[in-house]
Amino acid sequence: MDFIDILKQFAVRTNKLKNSIQTEEATKTSLVMPFFQQVFGYDIFNPDEFVPEFTADVGIKKGEKVDYAILLEGTPVMLIEVKWCGLSLDKHDSQLFRYFGTTNAKYGILTNGVIYRFYTDLEEQNKMDLKPFLEVNLSNLKDVVVPELKQFCKDNFDTEQIFARASELKYSNDIRTYFLEQLNEPSDDFVRYMLGCTYEGTRTQAIVEKFRPIVKSTLNNLISEMMNEKITTALKTDAATSTPSATAEPRPEDQSAAGLGTSDTGGADVSVGSSQNDDVENRLVITEEEIHAYYLVKSILQNSGIDVSRISYRDNRTYFVIIADDSSFKWICRLRLGNFKKSISLPSDDKREIKHDLNSVDDIFNFKDEIIASANQLFS
Repeated sequence: MDFIDILKQFAVRTNKLKNSIQTEEATKTSLVMPFFQQVFGYDIFNPDEFVPEFTADVGIKKGEKVDYAILLEGTPVMLIEVKWCGLSLDKHDSQLFRYFGTTNAKYGILTNGVIYRFYTDLEEQNKMDLKPFLEVNLSNLKDVVVPELKQFCKDNFDTEQIFARASELKYSNDIRTYFLEQLNEPSDDFVRYMLGCTYEGTRTQAIVEKFRPIVKSTLNNLISEMMNEKITTALKTDAATSTPSATAEPRPEDQSAAGLGTSDTGGADVSVGSSQNDDVENRLVITEEEIHAYYLVKSILQNSGIDVSRISYRDNRTYFVIIADDSSFKWICRLRLGNFKKSISLPSDDKREIKHDLNSVDDIFNFKDEIIASANQLFS
């Protein structure tokens, strides 16, 4: 089994167990120790490799102990501090910070069994950084962290390699965080910088305020356009290699589980791809617009860290539905993409449809938060 499969399987196990674990000790034995054994491949019962209650004396304090230490040739390389899985890790790194400087360990891990934060000493040698260079959340596992996490496996562990990568991660994470902040609410300095490249007048505060929404909308539209280009390219590639196999009649369970042929507004919906549905066999035909919508939703979910291999679609008489685990009961959103009227429906808490009109398929991006929330409800 590949590392990514082991990791995802363990993440599912963690999410099933976490709500029934009530203590720090139970977190250690049920989540953390199995993680280091099953995912990272360490022998947790070998005291020459994995040491519980490792002594890390701090100054005049003797007998200070960190929960676990991983040894390499008798020398600690990783210190692990564990908190209860129901506890936030914020403001709980002080113990690990103290222990870090008293040993030869190059890496510190703070975890509650669900979230793992990885620290080193990029800023000042032998002094643990205040911010982790890597954070992994097993409740919201993102594919991008998988290769970074794999470096900590017993068979792959290389202190110098990880340290070099940690430096890249730290600054790339800082840049990413800064850019996301600017996309959400551009700062005065950022707006002034952008104006410096495009605006010849004096950049007064009034001008900054005037251009702030312009900068924000321009950047977000640019990203949407770039994503659309990638999706269109992927769509053309898929179309060249295979034809979507969704021309079958709706399954019987679709009609009951998905409320086929009805809507919560009581009105009749325009049939998707109606012009194609008039063929002799009266079969469903997937339109290019529907496939484009599918890739838009898939892109939104992939960027949020959701396992998109579990996402698929079906075409019904009255709507195109995007689902999880190939189950009509697990619908993420329903799309009605007629020639004159388009809409997206998202599930309410009681699984009823909340319908929103669309001017175009690209307006799906306006509901990305709702789409992610809908998928997370199914995957939690």
